[in-house]
Amino acid sequence: MDLVDPLDPEDTPEPARSAHVDTFARDHLPPPDQWPELRFDLPGLRYPARLNCAAELLAGTDAGRPVFRTPSGPPWTYGQLRARVDRIAHVLTGELGVVPGNRVLLRGPTTPWLAACWLAVLKAGAVAVTVLAQQRPHELGTMCSIARVTHALCDVRSVDDLVKAEVPGLRITTYGGDGPGDLLLRITGAPDEPYEAVDTAADDVALIAFTSGTTGRPKGCMHFHRDVLAIADTFSEHVLRPHEDDVFAGSPPLGFTFGLGGLVVFPLRAGACSLLLEQAGPRQMLPAIAEHRVSVLFTAPTAYRAMLAELAESGHDIGSLRRCVSAGENLPAATWQDWRERTGLGIINGIGATELLHIFISAADEDIRPGATGVPVPGWQARVVDDGGTPVPDGEPGLLAVRGPVGCRYLADPRQREYVRGGWNITGDTYVRDPDGYFRYVARADDMIISAGYNIAGPEVEDALLRHPDVLETAVVGRADEARGQIAVAYTVLKENARRDAEALRAFLKSELAPYKCPREIVFLDALPRTATGKLQRFRLREEPPSGAAGTPAPAHDEPAPVPEEPAPAPEDGLPPSGDPK
Repeated sequence: MDLVDPLDPEDTPEPARSAHVDTFARDHLPPPDQWPELRFDLPGLRYPARLNCAAELLAGTDAGRPVFRTPSGPPWTYGQLRARVDRIAHVLTGELGVVPGNRVLLRGPTTPWLAACWLAVLKAGAVAVTVLAQQRPHELGTMCSIARVTHALCDVRSVDDLVKAEVPGLRITTYGGDGPGDLLLRITGAPDEPYEAVDTAADDVALIAFTSGTTGRPKGCMHFHRDVLAIADTFSEHVLRPHEDDVFAGSPPLGFTFGLGGLVVFPLRAGACSLLLEQAGPRQMLPAIAEHRVSVLFTAPTAYRAMLAELAESGHDIGSLRRCVSAGENLPAATWQDWRERTGLGIINGIGATELLHIFISAADEDIRPGATGVPVPGWQARVVDDGGTPVPDGEPGLLAVRGPVGCRYLADPRQREYVRGGWNITGDTYVRDPDGYFRYVARADDMIISAGYNIAGPEVEDALLRHPDVLETAVVGRADEARGQIAVAYTVLKENARRDAEALRAFLKSELAPYKCPREIVFLDALPRTATGKLQRFRLREEPPSGAAGTPAPAHDEPAPVPEEPAPAPEDGLPPSGDPK
């Protein structure tokens, strides 16, 4: 096999012959001169030119070892998972007509069947597009249009909004129901024999993960088969350091790369087991940790804070935990200290991005420094730069720039030039690098609102509000909030004679957006603050409503910020767990 020499970081692998019959994904990669510089500094990143990541993740572990647990029912073993993945792959490429390179949307709660479908799509050489079960028809339709999705495997409980999206030509197959075309019934008639993984190139696109930018239009991040293994062979292997006897669990759904890595890729790469929870709020997580002896936990700072309060009342035995990972929002030093005092465990903080698939700055054990994110994960490099890309002196704030074995490759999106500059990925975060090499988070450098670990693009919410017939103009900004880090606040100007009814607007928004994106407060104004040239002054709204404005706050909820009860982003009243790990 032809191998990439990891000792020469300048030797970026040449594109191999693609196995894709449907070449849409490769055809719509950014031009090579817009890619970041890729680094392959570690021997563990020495991948063959031909590689199918699903086959790699499923290989090598004893068939009788448990791989997935759930709150009810017997655990799945590695042998059972391999057999079920193969049967799904047979159905995909047989009855359903999926060919290598087709985009297959995956939608549903976090279950072993969703994970099995994801693995089967990759093993069949198709491109997985995993989305949230709570996203609305408008959002789903946009993503399907951008990625030219041809097929969908959807939990029967999550299919209604996908049908309402009315995606032209989309072939939807449900699983978990009792209809004659249900996937789980189809696989009973599938060949009971191993499915030979498609001989994909290491740089064939394996998945498209969507993230929202400040313009509100989602960006499709394309990642290769080698990228999926690279996140396990950098952060997981060198920072997390899992054991094959570990039991992983966490709150982020598989529609987020934070959850995909922490609940599927990392445990499978280590030959370990994962507890998959549909309900993953703190009140569900704590007893689950105790019952299933969870040892590795992935969630957001918001949830750690909530679990501290719950532990004080419940006293659940979480002594099995040995690794706690935090991402999705900045981890305050006070939260780290409180968790350490209560559990004896130091939380492994981290920052990642959908564009880079998972965590690239972190620290564990004696290397942890409370209040700091950490240092570059082995295999990654980071620096702090000014707007022109020049490194700033240690101690001065600037833009975080990162490079490593995985890089940003947007699907046919001009924002590629904004994210990748001079060979570096510019994450949109403001950081300070300390003289000893530790990186400290300062703030987001754009208009993204990070609320309880979820990224909320203000312009996307504005676009939805403007679809209401009574709304004349609106601006959505983030406001500091102790429980969530930030909350989204919508400053809204209505058309003449329209009634100021915040709850009516929220009801409308809940039909247009995932619940976690809906503003927790709506403030009605007579006019938005603007400069003499007509430009919106968002900074004034972030500080406080304009003085003299005739509007009054309309709370999105009557109750105070609650402890998170449900998995993200289930009820709009609950705190959602982590989103993009940044």
